[in-house]
Amino acid sequence: MIRPKTRPAARSWFHVAQYKTAAAQSSEPLLEPLLVRNPATGDIISSIEPPTSEAVEEAVKSAHRVYESGVWSKASPLSRSNVLSKLAQLLEERVSDMARIETLQTGRAIREMNAQIGRLPEWLRYFAALLRTHQGFIAPTQGKLLNYVNRVPLGVVAQITPFNHPLLIVVKKLAPALAAGNSVLVKPSELAPLSLLEFSELASAAGLPDGVFTVLPGRGPSTGAQLASHPLVRKVDITAGTQTGRSIGAIVGSNLAAFTAELGGKAPVIVFNDADLLSAVNGVAFASFIASGQTCVSGTRIIIQDKIYHNFMKVFLEKVGSIARRIGNPSNPMSSMGTVISEHHLERIHRMVSSRNSGKVLIGGYRMSGISPLDDFDLSRGCFYHPTVIEDVDVQDEIWEEEIFGPVVVVKKFAGEAEGVALANMSKYGLGAGVWTSNLSQAHRVADSIQAGLVWINTHHRNDPSSPWGGMKESGIGRENGIEALEAYSQSKSVIVNTATAEESQVQDDWFSEVGNKRRYG
Repeated sequence: MIRPKTRPAARSWFHVAQYKTAAAQSSEPLLEPLLVRNPATGDIISSIEPPTSEAVEEAVKSAHRVYESGVWSKASPLSRSNVLSKLAQLLEERVSDMARIETLQTGRAIREMNAQIGRLPEWLRYFAALLRTHQGFIAPTQGKLLNYVNRVPLGVVAQITPFNHPLLIVVKKLAPALAAGNSVLVKPSELAPLSLLEFSELASAAGLPDGVFTVLPGRGPSTGAQLASHPLVRKVDITAGTQTGRSIGAIVGSNLAAFTAELGGKAPVIVFNDADLLSAVNGVAFASFIASGQTCVSGTRIIIQDKIYHNFMKVFLEKVGSIARRIGNPSNPMSSMGTVISEHHLERIHRMVSSRNSGKVLIGGYRMSGISPLDDFDLSRGCFYHPTVIEDVDVQDEIWEEEIFGPVVVVKKFAGEAEGVALANMSKYGLGAGVWTSNLSQAHRVADSIQAGLVWINTHHRNDPSSPWGGMKESGIGRENGIEALEAYSQSKSVIVNTATAEESQVQDDWFSEVGNKRRYG
């Protein structure tokens, strides 16, 4: 069992004992606790008291006081870089522990979480290095003026993160926010807050001052909305569904605060006739079923050229069957795929599959039950959905148009390049896309034509802290990663110094001189 420990509220979460003390001084009753369940078994693994509105208000004000104090916001880039580097080291030492927590709270396969969390120190080290190398500049002004431009932090920023990659998405947002010198409030998903709460302890041990990084494990409609609407919050960064992004964006806009949003996706993967068959099958399987399809860049629309279609589908369906046979206890390193996050999400996935108006299910299409042939794990206890492939869905069907967020893909045949690109772009989303071909010219041409912020060629879901990540159309606003992220968490400050002598200034800068000679303006 993972149980909350007593921690200072300004650093991590509001523990029930502390919370009762605060509630005794206010009229606000204690809220219903967040029950964190293991999706593979249905067992409750933790109970966490969410913060009241008073507690959220105090957390924002505390973050603002810390920001104003300058203990972090005005610390030297070298000092902030050292803390981020230390945090990377501490996280690296705890990868296996964090992976186990992530598997327990999300139901994702342990082999996925070990691989994913093992890379997270890269983000902290990248932004630590960027602090040592990213420089201001001198603007080319006219006359005897020195105009230097620096980056300064925004202030208090809020981050609202989802359940599918709990620690990955937080670290991607948190690293540039802290590097820039902000105070950061994070509201993780109520379904999967545990790894972030543990991570907050590492941040304190690395030397991050109290109040600079606060975790508020509340619910979206209460804690999330309160953070987004607070006038002291100068930026909100959210990863969520598109409708949630619209709602939060409207709130943030009324405060004239900055907004970054990575939202929904319905990623197309185009497989051309000349693609290497086995590589393409393996790549599409990874794109479609990693994280049980619960990623915004999941390859959910597989668009296959006509001459390779039959052979591709034969090998692909064999691969999907192999994945299904090796689904077991997510904590088993040999298990191929885990659960979806909850019963609610599983029911939504199955409703979309069963209520579609077109297409034929070639494999899957149902909740998994019974004993796993891999390890005798009882799949009936958890939220396991069989990896599913549906052929020839109409492009106006909900399952083609809407994000399903589960291990379900639709496949469609095309003839020429123009038709393939048209099908890929036949979506309101534009986050990720994939192209499989051995034709170099075609690869670049098609990548340029696809309306997506991320296009992978002969691979999928590759990510790096230096590589911009974000969407077009209804898939979001702004970018994570790279220099863009650091600058999105800061603002330019232009300082203009008159370097002329006093005598020169007396003659040249007396705008209201009675002599009336020509004077400089601006």
